[in-house]
Amino acid sequence: MKKNHPRKHPNGWKTALALTFACCGISAGAALAAKDWQPLYEPLEGAGIPCRLMKPIHFDKAQKYPVILSLHGGGGKGSDNRKQLKNWNQQLAEVQRRKDFPCYVVAPQAPGLWNAEHLEKIQALIKVLPSVDMDRVYILGHSMGGHGSYIFIQLDPDYFAAAAPSAGSGLKSTEGFITAAKIKDVPIWAFHGNQDGVCPIDKDLELFDELKKLGGNMKLTTWAGGKHGVSDLFIPGDTSGTTQCSGERCDQEPDFMTWLFKQKRRD
Repeated sequence: MKKNHPRKHPNGWKTALALTFACCGISAGAALAAKDWQPLYEPLEGAGIPCRLMKPIHFDKAQKYPVILSLHGGGGKGSDNRKQLKNWNQQLAEVQRRKDFPCYVVAPQAPGLWNAEHLEKIQALIKVLPSVDMDRVYILGHSMGGHGSYIFIQLDPDYFAAAAPSAGSGLKSTEGFITAAKIKDVPIWAFHGNQDGVCPIDKDLELFDELKKLGGNMKLTTWAGGKHGVSDLFIPGDTSGTTQCSGERCDQEPDFMTWLFKQKRRD
């Protein structure tokens, strides 16, 4: 991590996080008025993984807030704790969206493919967030981040309330890595361009068919003519795609963010 971050406090990153909530004096609106959304994602020190956090707008400790775990794609790999912020992070930082869907957005950074060690560190981080709603932890990401979303919900399917992988079924050369039976009870809304030459849609279609047979809970939105760069479409709820549902268990809500925030962890 860069060394020019704020000085660590004696009790570590948990104390720093608490002080951030106690004395933050710059409003989200002011940051966006300056046309600079990235500072809303504040770096976390000592979390064991490079990570940025955007806290709920108008934070109220009496409320409970869901968490969106945002996993970057291959272009975000590294340790600079900045490259992981992508176009969907900018969309999530828009003022009206933050008012409509107040939540934490956790944006970690990995040097390579997402794995179990990363998940363990991320879970430890989320656990100590103030006023967090642990029954509404959501995961999303594009390309390598979509791949990681599928990995994480297989590692701990009971942890996540819902998942939204975009172009996440792997490269042409990627061997099968998704066991449908492990994730059949996780509400999934996947997104893919049907002309994606980097991460072909075929594997997502195969997964959809498997989950349909298993009575799973998966929605799949396909953009006709869409290639790999569709990561800016799902957060705003682009309606030009075609959505299929695996069965009656699927929530038919057509707006993505509304659908996401309706999902809760299963008892």
